[in-house]
Amino acid sequence: MNRHSDAKIAVIDMGSNSIRLVIHQVDEKRGYREIHNVKEVARLSQCFNEAGELNREGFSRIERTMKRFSEIILDHNVETVRGIATAAVRQAANQAEVLQFIYDTSGISFEVLSGDEEAFYGATAVVNATYIEDGITVDIGGGSTEVARFSNRDIVETYSFPFGALTLETEFLNGSEPNDERLKQLRSYLTEELQHLPWLKDIKLPLVGIGGSARNTALVHQRRSDYPLSTLHQYEMDARDMKQTVKHLASMPYERRLEVDGLSKDRADIIVPAAIILETLMQVIYTDRFMLSNKGLRDGLLFHTMFSSLGLKRFDDVANESLYQLKREYNIPGELAESVACTTQALFAGLKPYIHRRYLHEEAEELLRKGARTVFLGEYIDEQSSSDHTFYLLMHRSIDGISHQDRAALALISSFKSRKLFKKRSKQLKELFSAQALKQFEVLGAIMKLGYDLHITRRKMIRDVDVQQEKQKLIIHLVYEPGRDPFFEMKACEKHKKHLEKALGASCVFTFREAKTTEYERVEAYDTNH
Repeated sequence: MNRHSDAKIAVIDMGSNSIRLVIHQVDEKRGYREIHNVKEVARLSQCFNEAGELNREGFSRIERTMKRFSEIILDHNVETVRGIATAAVRQAANQAEVLQFIYDTSGISFEVLSGDEEAFYGATAVVNATYIEDGITVDIGGGSTEVARFSNRDIVETYSFPFGALTLETEFLNGSEPNDERLKQLRSYLTEELQHLPWLKDIKLPLVGIGGSARNTALVHQRRSDYPLSTLHQYEMDARDMKQTVKHLASMPYERRLEVDGLSKDRADIIVPAAIILETLMQVIYTDRFMLSNKGLRDGLLFHTMFSSLGLKRFDDVANESLYQLKREYNIPGELAESVACTTQALFAGLKPYIHRRYLHEEAEELLRKGARTVFLGEYIDEQSSSDHTFYLLMHRSIDGISHQDRAALALISSFKSRKLFKKRSKQLKELFSAQALKQFEVLGAIMKLGYDLHITRRKMIRDVDVQQEKQKLIIHLVYEPGRDPFFEMKACEKHKKHLEKALGASCVFTFREAKTTEYERVEAYDTNH
């Protein structure tokens, strides 16, 4: 991605709890990257008088924050700025005065989103940044909570509840420590309110959390779990995980919550009611599955603006789009990766009859297709140690539309170099995968490495693959293009042979034959749709 010619778009999100500025770089090929993300905890919902108007302290907090944001926007030469206001300004009796004050202070016009619009944009982010096709989204703000339902990635229901983490803290805790009676009253209130929506009750769909409170709740659980992957986007918890996390947070006083790993200090006072919203919503929905989405309202606005200009409704395939953008970001050679994918698919098709079915992963072909698109990832950093960098990047970089488990599997498969190194890397993933699954990934990794080795000179010379079994040996026949010399490919295959043999549990022999000019069968027949 050309970082110098990309347009810069800023979104300012003025909520009840915080005011946040996010700046993205966006290019002509749908590539976007967050380059700045700063916030001010303004707590505007605490700045209302008895008439329901934002008071002078609220105006003062807005003015201070907008002056700081305006300076950043100017220094970074941002071309487009979109200001949005949610619950606090939406509920202000003097809303028009507030909007005029913001414009007079910063020169930026703000749009007040309705609760339904806020829910819609949050859900738009989820359906374009995760692999969930049917689910419920929840965005817990300071003064409101938005929910949406999507089916087959179409947003079909939206709603905004007039309570958030900050207002619930004020009403039910009001600075006091949580106790059984206060928490019982809070849960009773939330259950009654949430059950008013008929499309929520017992729907048994995954719950996808958006926003800072959901993010902090998930991060607290992740840090306590000694989780091997470092990213939070698309992190999943079950109902038991959520219940334990709520119990953990509610059991300690505010001073101790300030020290909890993964919990922002500015949310230590409101995290308990926020987490209880998630817990209660899971119970009302009757689901055992919660996912955290790092992409929310601001991303949904960006997607909506981008899709409108391109005449699109949404991404057709989130994972495919993410891998495309990954290729651009890390300069992955696309045509070469496609050739590796074709060769690897052909190798797998030939070897499949001779692999014990216990070691055949049900998503083997899909993992190999995606693996081929990431096998060159680490070369962006250093070609000599590319295997190490490929493993690290896939373990520590989120990929929209690909689950944490699949990303960890890809890390093992795409970075495969030797059986010893595979065993070492897989040790940290034993909590995620069974021994059988790890063996399946070893088989796929060994095949992926063979496909990579057959492109060691960066030439697409393999035309056909055929595998036969003779006297307990697997004979892998490789046909290469006329006039080519596969000397270095042959050397690489022989070097890798012992790792392939250990993975397959069989002796292997490679044969190379030059194709006749009249032969037209090519490995390309095993395209990405094979």
